[in-house]
Amino acid sequence: MAERVIEADGIELCTESFGDPSDPPILLIMGKGASMLWWEEGFCRMLAGNGRFVIRYDHRDTGRSVTYEPGRPGYTASDLVGDAARVLDAYGIPAAHVVGVSAGGAFAQLLALDYADRTLSLVLISTSSAVPGDRELPPPTEEFTRFVSSAHVDWSEAKSVIDYLVAYACMLAGGRRPFDETAARSLVRRDVERAHDFAAARNHDVLPDGELSQAPLSSIAVPTLVIHGTADPMFPLGHGEALAEQIPDGTLLALQDAGHGVERADWATIVPAILEHTAADHAG
Repeated sequence: MAERVIEADGIELCTESFGDPSDPPILLIMGKGASMLWWEEGFCRMLAGNGRFVIRYDHRDTGRSVTYEPGRPGYTASDLVGDAARVLDAYGIPAAHVVGVSAGGAFAQLLALDYADRTLSLVLISTSSAVPGDRELPPPTEEFTRFVSSAHVDWSEAKSVIDYLVAYACMLAGGRRPFDETAARSLVRRDVERAHDFAAARNHDVLPDGELSQAPLSSIAVPTLVIHGTADPMFPLGHGEALAEQIPDGTLLALQDAGHGVERADWATIVPAILEHTAADHAG
């Protein structure tokens, strides 16, 4: 499918759709600093080929969407949540099934809280609560903390960025399965080469919150499927368990030995689970 740049509220967002627009819509929301390429085309086509209209898009400061000066983002985290609604508006979709991974899962929760009429169901992958709570959650693993505190990268040099992001992807994979470095390097290289300014993706690390919802997870009123790897080093499994328990209509699918993200080895499990969750007789 061809990419489509939409314009909304003075900004440009790069999007891409798969499948028949008359099928139930699924909006995919990626995590911080990651373009839509991380929702791999094969994954999108598996969903679309089974009767879903799938939309992925580049966040601001990723891929071919609007890009700001590194270190000076002209927007907030709340604006990124609103962008999901802007994408739906551009496609003429009143409400969609929303699938988010990592920070994209947090954005999906906030969308369900602040734009409840736009959300048919949620699928939350490798993520944690988007709102403050009193439940104690497990910290990242020592390996994750060591990597983020010690890794070095020259954001002005493509090779350095690619090497860093491949190493980061390897660490996020959790270490319990073989890591396909060749596939990861190919994806990272395409992501870096495609971006207007890849260094701008760092803006996601310094975003002000803006007007984010403070409503409790218990007020999410749509069916929610939580998918979480048992080897996730950023958000250990307890984060996914807490989400599934605190959201009234929440269920947990634990992926044995999976790390953080949507790994190709799990597509055969994740895709049928999403299809079942978004089927008309399961979506409320």
